[in-house]
Amino acid sequence: MTSWAEPDDIRWILDTCQTWAIVGLADNPRRAAHGVARFLQQRGKRIVPVHPSAETVWGEPGYATLADIPFAVDCVDVFRRAGEAGQFADQAVDINAKAVWFQLDVVDADAFERATKAGLRMVMDRCPAIEWPRYA
Repeated sequence: MTSWAEPDDIRWILDTCQTWAIVGLADNPRRAAHGVARFLQQRGKRIVPVHPSAETVWGEPGYATLADIPFAVDCVDVFRRAGEAGQFADQAVDINAKAVWFQLDVVDADAFERATKAGLRMVMDRCPAIEWPRYA
């Protein structure tokens, strides 16, 4: 069985990726994405909200889609249901991201295979805020 969260990949993503596009991030403090984005930002990462409403969150302007972001993205962090998440792994490949991170309970084996075959590092079913103390 494939591990969706190899320690070397987690460490590499947390250490190397500076710009994180956070899919599903809107200005709603009740959503997990809101707190995780703030956590990453407080640790020096640039967050980029990606949501159809393109809201500004934590002072960062939002974009409706990954393709709308006019600068390089290192990691695409996906807060969407597993059935919808795979398209964002494909879009991460399309925008030349370095990594994809699927949040807790989000697993798509086919998307993992596509993204890693395209050369991206990928972690699934984990949260960077939980993994940070273990690896960073």
